[in-house]
Amino acid sequence: MPAPTPPRNQPKRRRPLALPAVCPCEGIAPEPLLASVVSLTADVASRRAGDASAFPVLRRGTRQAVRLAGLLLAFLEEIQDATATLSYSAVVGLTELHVAMQKMRFLLTDCARRGGRLWVLVNAELIASELRLCLGSVAAAMDVLPRCIVDASVESGELGRLVSDQAWSVVVRPDAGDKLAVRSIRSIMDTFKRGVAPEADDVMRVLRRIRVESWFQCSEEIAYLDGELSARFDAGDENSSEVVLLNNLMAFLVYCRVVLFDHIDSKQSDATAVRPATCPEWIRPEALQCPITLELMTDPVTVSTGQTYDRASITRWMKAGCRTCPVTGEKLRTADLVPNAALCGIIERMLLSNGVSLPETSSRHHHGDADSSAATFSPSATGAARLAVSYIVGQFSTGSTEERRKATSEARKLSKHSVFYRALFVEANAVPWLLCLLSCMDVSVQDNAVASLLNLSKHPGGRTALVEAGGIGLVVDIVNVGAKAETQQNAVAILFYLSSNAEYAEEIGRFPEAIPTLVRLIKEGAHRGRKNAMVSLYGLLQSPSNHAKAVAAGAVVVLAGLLSSDRDGDLACDTVSLLARIAEQPAGAQAVLARAGLVAHLVEFLAASSSRSGKDHCVGLLVLLCRHGGEKVVTLLGRMPGLMGSLHSLVADGSPATCKKARSLISMIHRHYELTRPSSSPVPLPVPTPDAGDRFVRLVL
Repeated sequence: MPAPTPPRNQPKRRRPLALPAVCPCEGIAPEPLLASVVSLTADVASRRAGDASAFPVLRRGTRQAVRLAGLLLAFLEEIQDATATLSYSAVVGLTELHVAMQKMRFLLTDCARRGGRLWVLVNAELIASELRLCLGSVAAAMDVLPRCIVDASVESGELGRLVSDQAWSVVVRPDAGDKLAVRSIRSIMDTFKRGVAPEADDVMRVLRRIRVESWFQCSEEIAYLDGELSARFDAGDENSSEVVLLNNLMAFLVYCRVVLFDHIDSKQSDATAVRPATCPEWIRPEALQCPITLELMTDPVTVSTGQTYDRASITRWMKAGCRTCPVTGEKLRTADLVPNAALCGIIERMLLSNGVSLPETSSRHHHGDADSSAATFSPSATGAARLAVSYIVGQFSTGSTEERRKATSEARKLSKHSVFYRALFVEANAVPWLLCLLSCMDVSVQDNAVASLLNLSKHPGGRTALVEAGGIGLVVDIVNVGAKAETQQNAVAILFYLSSNAEYAEEIGRFPEAIPTLVRLIKEGAHRGRKNAMVSLYGLLQSPSNHAKAVAAGAVVVLAGLLSSDRDGDLACDTVSLLARIAEQPAGAQAVLARAGLVAHLVEFLAASSSRSGKDHCVGLLVLLCRHGGEKVVTLLGRMPGLMGSLHSLVADGSPATCKKARSLISMIHRHYELTRPSSSPVPLPVPTPDAGDRFVRLVL
């Protein structure tokens, strides 16, 4: 059963501090309009006014707004009780109240939003101004309501005049504590700009003002600001002043989280805990997992068949040339991916209720991967980031096990998506210290250290630092003896990024255990481990000296077994591409030809696969086999049933590169038969069975 999906035209989420109030439709009757205003006003009046935990910023202003809403609610309920019917002259005033209450509800929701408290603090003046406008609208609405309605009873008349007087006279402005906190933030950012760490008491004073008292709450604030930053980039506002401000605030909070909080609290404290969100009864827990990776979806999207996948997984599937739904096998009518906001909301609530930071979706953090990301970091933000990174690296070298556990976790988080933070960690000489922590007996420290090295290996300077520090051998050891399967898989991924450099690929191949370990993972590892090992071995094979080592380690035998058992799976395409890489050298091609049944399996894969890239690699592999195996291999392929039909189909429908390879292979086969066929007898050659073809391969070798 596919996961539930929202309609295609589902509106986007409201951005914080945006007030998209909706006016009632023309011709609406006064009675339902009054009922709607009463409902809105009751919602506003129910807010916990003056509660510092609910409204840490603008406490006095929110208290005044909620108190006025309570008076207005009493007035409206009195009108409902005292008036049987309302005249249409009341619609103008009620409409104004309806719009004002919508805006006030939005503002109070934003002021109480978890994670957005620092953003509310720095925008306190704007919010106070909007609240004043809302209260002014309430006062104007009361003035235009017909007197016959306002004075429907003695109580309604008194309440109406009280609401009007209060709405006109109330003054909403940021509290003195809010102004002091904002000035403190500016002073702290100036301190960061000079590269000096601020006083801890000054920083804690700001955090206490917005009721951020734990590592988890600080992470909530960072995630909120990161979402706002992504929204600016999505809207094309990457050069706006708000982007610089958001980066400044994020750097400030990162510094606070790293330096001021001693431990990572996995759950909220009892004082701030909310009722845990549970998976609704109408959705199965496995529906939250991507059917491709079997991992929790962080950015669920729906394809044309109604199935939901993680965006990154289904995008890779489509880029590989697959045009069918992985679950149903149906042909995808369109490549459009519709965000499944309903499922995304469920996942976010479940994670937050368990004290887990929100996962980064593929739509987030793209600004961190851009080359221009450093341009949005002001000198103040850069100074704060450098101080935080320096503190983390210091904990690597001198911290206790608990401190190292937290420091490596912070390094892992900060370097996961941000090119800027990766560069700072490399600059701070973090790589040698992370390599030292690979031998730590603490499982979490080792796992976080490997993940951090993986993130830094995506940076050219990080790869250089790792190799110069002699880290290749340590990474290979972790592939074998890592404490967790995920740790081993991340270590394999490090080898992949290192193999992008030909010199490093050759250096990795010099370690006797490196290539045999990857082959073993391809044979015995889990799905993700196999894929990581395949792409890593593929990178290592750019060095010609590693081909013979891969063949000697049994790579062809393992890949042949994998192709025969997973011919229609997503690993089959990786298997064929890796075999094609091995066959680039004559020894590798001979090893492929020597494996019984493998050529027949390749032809069957070419006919059955729906992957365009898989077909391309398969045709390329067959061309290499003919080139290195000679005329006897061409003869064998010419007698393979179904091969010519597959090749002609690729000539007609394949990509330009695939078409060229298919034409080349067809030409080889035709040329061979034209040279060997007697001119007087154009009798077609018999077509042997696959077993006969395999026996033929063994004979020719």
